[in-house]
Parts: sequence; C-alpha cells; structure tokens
Amino acid sequence: MSYILIPIIVVLMIMVVVSLVRGIVAFLQSTKMDLESDPGATGATPAQLMQNKMMFNRIKYQAAAVVVVALLMAMSK
Repeated sequence: MSYILIPIIVVLMIMVVVSLVRGIVAFLQSTKMDLESDPGATGATPAQLMQNKMMFNRIKYQAAAVVVVALLMAMSK
C-alpha cells in the first residue's frame, strides 16, 4: 500500500507548488493592476479572484498530503 501512497504524496506536493506559484503570479498581477487603476474602484479584480482560488487550492492539496502522510505513518506501525 505504501507503494501507492508515496506517489500520491509526490503528486500532491507538485500540485501544492504549482498552486503556490500560480497564486504568487496572480498576486503580482493584482498588485500591478491596483497601482494602475483608479482608487475609487470597488470589488475584486479577476487577478485577485484567481489569487484567492489558487491559495485555497494550495490549502486543500496540503491538507490532502497531510492526510496521506498520516495514513502512511499509521500503516507503518
């Protein structure tokens, strides 16, 4: 069973990194848009919504990785 869980952990770690990088890129874009936009604008920009989505995805993937690691540790005892 550990032969299945270890690749799952690796895939989840890759997904965490991809979500983190995409979230950082969206953050940089939203910062640039905030500097260029008028100060009276309200509401979230598409880049800010993407940043929020990517950071939420990162949290989900990290939680899934923790669960898989806990399963792996429980099985090893």
